[in-house]
Amino acid sequence: MKFIVSSSELLHGLLAGLKVITKTTTPILDNFLFELKGDTLEVTASDSETILKTSIHIDNVIEEGSIAVPAKILTDSLKEFPEMPIEIKTMEDNTTIEISWSSGVQRIPYFDATLYPALPLLNDITATVNIPADSLCKGIGHTIYATADDVLRPVMNGILFDMENTGTSLVASDSHKLVCFTHTDICSEEKCSFILPKKPASILRNMLPKSDDLVKVTFDGKNAYFEFNDNILIGRLVDGSYPAYNTVIPKNNPNKMYINRLDLFNAVKRVSVCSNQATSSMKFSLTFNSLTISAQDIGFAISANETIACQYDGNPMDIGFKAPYLIEILSNLPYDEICFELADPARAALIVSAGETDPKENIRSLLMPIRITN
Repeated sequence: MKFIVSSSELLHGLLAGLKVITKTTTPILDNFLFELKGDTLEVTASDSETILKTSIHIDNVIEEGSIAVPAKILTDSLKEFPEMPIEIKTMEDNTTIEISWSSGVQRIPYFDATLYPALPLLNDITATVNIPADSLCKGIGHTIYATADDVLRPVMNGILFDMENTGTSLVASDSHKLVCFTHTDICSEEKCSFILPKKPASILRNMLPKSDDLVKVTFDGKNAYFEFNDNILIGRLVDGSYPAYNTVIPKNNPNKMYINRLDLFNAVKRVSVCSNQATSSMKFSLTFNSLTISAQDIGFAISANETIACQYDGNPMDIGFKAPYLIEILSNLPYDEICFELADPARAALIVSAGETDPKENIRSLLMPIRITN
């Protein structure tokens, strides 16, 4: 293998792959797989469950080939280079590559490409769906924070892609909160679903362009392929059935509070400083067009309360929430005005937009209440 490439272009193509290679138990997976064919360098990074394959255009190819290159050493080296052409070639000893530039040279080991595991193949494809990159990026961004870290229930540790002919919903929940992002223009001919783990979802969100370019999503019972630009991201799916999320989302909560999201967010953060360290509990006291937020920690003799204006003409109500969960939801919602739909202090609150939104997109956030003591 021998080729000349821009140092910055090569580094740019490798950085996303470096996020894939974490905590691998197989030594060969600490490497990038380089496959140079024609004028294209295909770089594969894998941790055996998440795989990223990136294609980099090479203008000056002298000799094709395939090798496995230590990922961290190579990227750490490239980070120190300014923008300049570098030459990469394998040495005659068949164990070393040489990276040379105008004023220096570096040698690092490489390994046989045949030791690198092959990409998983899709069998009995369930469905193929094309999703606008911007919509997929927003869907993951609005839900990933609500995923769980539950060893006993792995299905809760990923994002559910629930597809049918009327639209697609991305759903995440940790049992305390649930977020459902729905896009009516993303449809599948038949109802189907899969659960994408948090790691590939996070990598995908960071890589997706904010554009209307389409992402081709193909999946079977074990893996999902996401193809976009010059990249293919493969994620091993979570095995199991996701809980029936639609049955827990309230449909007709009668008491509705309309409020500015940023005003509520800032008030909750201020009051939460004085919440009990063990429970992080705070109380919402709702009366006509008024919300009082309060928290206390009797053990440290601290307390706080703040009253803010809202639009509310429902039943007077005291309801408790965990401050960190509420702050997470409020900080991730894109709306200026929001609506809390409430039934009673023992049932979940549904948080939705209270203003004009994209008619094709909808975000519903569910927050479970907690018991409060007066």
